[in-house]
Amino acid sequence: MRNGTTIAGALAAALLLTAGCTSATGGIGGGGDPRPGGAGTPAEQGPAARLSITPADGTTKVPPDTGVGVKVAQGKLTGVSVTDAKGREVRGTLAADGTWRPRWPLRPSARYTVSAEATGTDGRPVTATAKFATLKPTRVLESGMSPLDGERVGVGMPVQLLLSRPVTAKADRARIERALVVRMSKPVEGAWSWVSEREVQFRPREYWPVGEKVTVVAHLAGLRAGEGVWGTKDRELSFTVGPSHITKVSASTHRAVVRDGGKVVRTIPVSLGKPGDDSYSGVMIAQEKSATTIMDSATVGKPGEYRIRTKWNVRMTYSGTFFHAAPWSTGAQGSRNVSHGCVNASPEDARWFYEFTQRGDVIEVTGTSRKLRFGNGPTPWAKSWEDWLAGSALGKPVSG
Repeated sequence: MRNGTTIAGALAAALLLTAGCTSATGGIGGGGDPRPGGAGTPAEQGPAARLSITPADGTTKVPPDTGVGVKVAQGKLTGVSVTDAKGREVRGTLAADGTWRPRWPLRPSARYTVSAEATGTDGRPVTATAKFATLKPTRVLESGMSPLDGERVGVGMPVQLLLSRPVTAKADRARIERALVVRMSKPVEGAWSWVSEREVQFRPREYWPVGEKVTVVAHLAGLRAGEGVWGTKDRELSFTVGPSHITKVSASTHRAVVRDGGKVVRTIPVSLGKPGDDSYSGVMIAQEKSATTIMDSATVGKPGEYRIRTKWNVRMTYSGTFFHAAPWSTGAQGSRNVSHGCVNASPEDARWFYEFTQRGDVIEVTGTSRKLRFGNGPTPWAKSWEDWLAGSALGKPVSG
């Protein structure tokens, strides 16, 4: 027993000596205070940061327009990034309250990863990640656009966005307008306007500048377009504005005066609609062209009155107004109006006009008693700028 006590005492003395040497010489620990909570220790600096992410890891069926929330306890948020399943970073902004929102809606039926970084009050960085999946829509918004990608058009051509479902609520319409981007090589003032519940169009305040290059992007994927209705696909098109072709057709002089860049290039004798079948007066555009078309009175509610094949057709309205060849009325062209509402010209003049015309060229008819109805095809110039702007859910112009 005596030997055991002596060994224990010697070990205690050695431990005291070793502790005294470490503190005094500044070896391991660098001279820091060994007491709990002493200066320079994590306990004094504060606790580590704690990060929480919403949607939580593993969440599914997340609405694509949901923001990502990141909260930090005992620290400061220093960064948030969101990537898709292919590792591509999604553009977005981080608000002061820690909510990250994408520049454009997230895509439906897709997976995303959130990575967050923070610095705790202890000065140490902390990271956290969460993976979630967006919902698969049961009601889908499809879309189509005009003009065609790569097309050269006339100065009066509008951009048409056609939708598969009606959009009636102003908030939903405004959401769609905010998702539409128009980029121009020569920025001019323009605006979107709702033509119907399924169509919104863009036109410049004045006719497009010649040579304008326009790109339109519709960020519709993940866009909420009504109760339970979601877009699933973005759309993009680019087009170029060609020469300024403006044709003025007079029912009183029976002439069509065609200008290219302001210069008269051809004056065409024409015959317009006879009394009871008056042509429309107003500013129209060349909506489409067809070398051969069958004109059938049944399409305008008069079955059996006529059915004839016509050539060199340039459509001016959805309801069936065309500039076309009419060899049967050449005797009246230039002097009398005898057509069923179309603009009749000789085969030679009609072919020239057909080959000269681009979709979107302006055709203005005057001198008839029948006014063009807005919406009878793309008819953006049937409204004043003020009335056009009133049809926008946002109520303000766009400058590309």
